[in-house]
Amino acid sequence: MRSLSRGVSTLSTMFYFLLSSLPALAWHDKTHLSVAEAAGFDLWYSAAAPDVAKSKTEFKAAEEKNHYFNNNAHREVDEAIVMAQVERYNKPDDLEGHLYGAIIAAVRASESERESGKYAEYPLVFCAHYIGDLSMPLHNTEYDEFNTNHHSTNDATIEGSVRNNIGYIQRNMRAMTIKSEADLAREIAKVANAARRLGYKLRAENRDMTQDEAYRQVIESASLLKAVLVYVGKKP
Repeated sequence: MRSLSRGVSTLSTMFYFLLSSLPALAWHDKTHLSVAEAAGFDLWYSAAAPDVAKSKTEFKAAEEKNHYFNNNAHREVDEAIVMAQVERYNKPDDLEGHLYGAIIAAVRASESERESGKYAEYPLVFCAHYIGDLSMPLHNTEYDEFNTNHHSTNDATIEGSVRNNIGYIQRNMRAMTIKSEADLAREIAKVANAARRLGYKLRAENRDMTQDEAYRQVIESASLLKAVLVYVGKKP
């Protein structure tokens, strides 16, 4: 029996380390839905779908890298970094991730579908989800021990209250104007850098986000998503 117990314990330990080596999800479902609804996205109720797709083995490798950028070099994000990631969209071998480029690529995919007369909404579902991920601090910093240990807790910071506070998010959204892809890249960089700085602050203070901090973050995502919807002609 002792031998069996040791075997089970070893397997459990191996399973734990396997899980902790993989990037976790960003904001939980209700938070993603609320960001999209606050922004006025018609398909807000589908905003968690990219995480559902990512949960299927055959899609996981291609999809998961679209949800984060580890930024192992601790670089300030600028337009050039954002645009350099676009060609890595859906590429499974990009270990650092390419969240910023995925947003641009999803917008391009929607525009392409619309121009060819196809249904252009589904790429925007992915775009809405990625923009939600963008404000999550731990999706903009290296996936180290702190990130592993704190990720799930921070994902859920406002999950219990956010569906009741969509109006609060809307009242505090900031105006953004996007007239070009370059404008979009600059706004992505601004949100990414704010999230990255908060991520480093959490590390330095060895703590999780407060609810106020989490709401400030998702307000940035909702603001950007609303501007993108205007840019692609989904809102007046």
